[in-house]
Amino acid sequence: LKASMWLPRARVLSVNCWTSFCCSKPLVKPPPFVVRTSSMDQSSKLSVEEKLSLIKRNLDEVLGEEKLKPILAERDVRIYWGTATTGRPHVAYFVPMAKIADFLRAGCHVTILFADLHGYLDNQKAPWQLLTLRVKYYEVIIKAMLESIGVPLDKLRFVRGTDYQLSKEYTLDVYRMTSVVTEHDAKKAGAEVVKQVKNALLSGLLYPGLQALDEHYLGVDAQFGGVDQRKIFTFAEKYLPHLGYTKRIHLMNPMVPGLTGSKMSASDPDSKIDILDSSDLLKRKLKKAFCEPGNIKDNGILAFAKYVLFPLFPDGLLVERDEKYGGNFKCHAYQQLEDAYAKQDIYPLDLKNAVLVYLNKLLEPIRRKFAEDEKLQKLRDEAYPEGEKSASSDIPTANDKVPTAADSAIRPVDVSRLDIRVGKVLSAEKHSDADTLYVEKIDIGEEEPRIVVSGLAKCVPIEELKDRLVVVVCNLKPVNMRGVKSAAMLLAAFNETNIEPLDPPAGSKPGDRVYAEGYDKLGDPDVQLNPKKKVFEQVQVDLSVGDSLVAQYKGGNLRTALGEVFVKTLASCSIK
Repeated sequence: LKASMWLPRARVLSVNCWTSFCCSKPLVKPPPFVVRTSSMDQSSKLSVEEKLSLIKRNLDEVLGEEKLKPILAERDVRIYWGTATTGRPHVAYFVPMAKIADFLRAGCHVTILFADLHGYLDNQKAPWQLLTLRVKYYEVIIKAMLESIGVPLDKLRFVRGTDYQLSKEYTLDVYRMTSVVTEHDAKKAGAEVVKQVKNALLSGLLYPGLQALDEHYLGVDAQFGGVDQRKIFTFAEKYLPHLGYTKRIHLMNPMVPGLTGSKMSASDPDSKIDILDSSDLLKRKLKKAFCEPGNIKDNGILAFAKYVLFPLFPDGLLVERDEKYGGNFKCHAYQQLEDAYAKQDIYPLDLKNAVLVYLNKLLEPIRRKFAEDEKLQKLRDEAYPEGEKSASSDIPTANDKVPTAADSAIRPVDVSRLDIRVGKVLSAEKHSDADTLYVEKIDIGEEEPRIVVSGLAKCVPIEELKDRLVVVVCNLKPVNMRGVKSAAMLLAAFNETNIEPLDPPAGSKPGDRVYAEGYDKLGDPDVQLNPKKKVFEQVQVDLSVGDSLVAQYKGGNLRTALGEVFVKTLASCSIK
């Protein structure tokens, strides 16, 4: 995901609490800043130059920098950062959080705007009925992230956009904005942020104007965002004065590469690490991350160290390594780390292991917070339900198209192409023409059970199969097996001497979807796999059972919404 993302507006919150979402009347303006003194707030001891240095640290660009000093000489600066409550926050959000920590330490009053309306306007990325839940989830996660890095929160407020964007005054300003903005300028401003499609929706053209108006309605001196926001920022500088409003300062973070070398993106599961990923999954993702020896440019691991770890761990980073490889290496400043990596005094595995240690320090308090609170777990599941439809799934648009065979031909081959579900064995009997085969009737949540032929007869007693919950691949082309047409495949772990069917988590029911962590947002499974393309055969090579008895695909655990798929006894083996 982007180093600092523009997120949806949220309902107005006070500094200390989340206001009720049942308020019938939207607020014209969010609540005022509440100034308090915190024992953690040392900003009063800083000079204007020191505050300015903190505010500008690691920024890529500042528009209107000449206005900062005069404001700092009189009072604290008021800044807002917005984020659209669409996909689940991931570790790239620590980049803007680290910068927000700088702002707070410099004494700035910071507003975090949950741009719920923007998330809907941007090609309806967020279903309207889920926006309130996602705003709540974002607030919990972002507060937990800030708590994990130990920053003062007394000058921080949370605001939901629809608390004031639906007011009469704001709506009239939107109309005033449309009367002076050209289509060309609106489209150009959103080019790097709003989803671009062939037949653009009018909502995407409104997006930049709303973001500009937010600067006025939030009563801030500056807006903070990623450098990808630059066109919207210059749009705001041009058009706010047309409405009689003041031109604001704009603070821009650089774009940080993701784990694959490109930007970190929610749509690319291999490029991102979810805030709630387990330590084992985090280790696997970092292990696969792009980290070319000596490459200091397109290196997401190095960038994360620069923009997050060094600002948050002022004592520096310790790179632990074996004595035969030079022993431990303490980096007191980022440049020291970068120079050592460029000269290959530090190797990719050393760097990844060091970042893993410090990233786990940041994530562990957040994981623990969710693990100990069932209400937060429920909020997470409700805000991001399994198999959710898009916001416009029931509204045909000019951009909709019917999937074709060509679409499947160009789609990457991975486990998301497989339709894997929980099934229940209703009956099982020996195949009349093959001693090694069973013929089962399996309920997979459809109107009628499917007939499945499986090669379990030599290793699995028939009584162990009846009424058992199993895991089944449901979109293979039906095949005749010794005169019986098999309409699915029962998945099992196997080694040289034994076979064991996979078990879904407790509480599963027929039809529950099974997916691999990191591959659940890549699209729907194929309606039917083309046997000539050997899709299942290519995926099956990377299906396995780990040492912990959990089924995996390329290191990502197979699971349902209720938990992980597992086997009882066979560890470190293949699946077929």
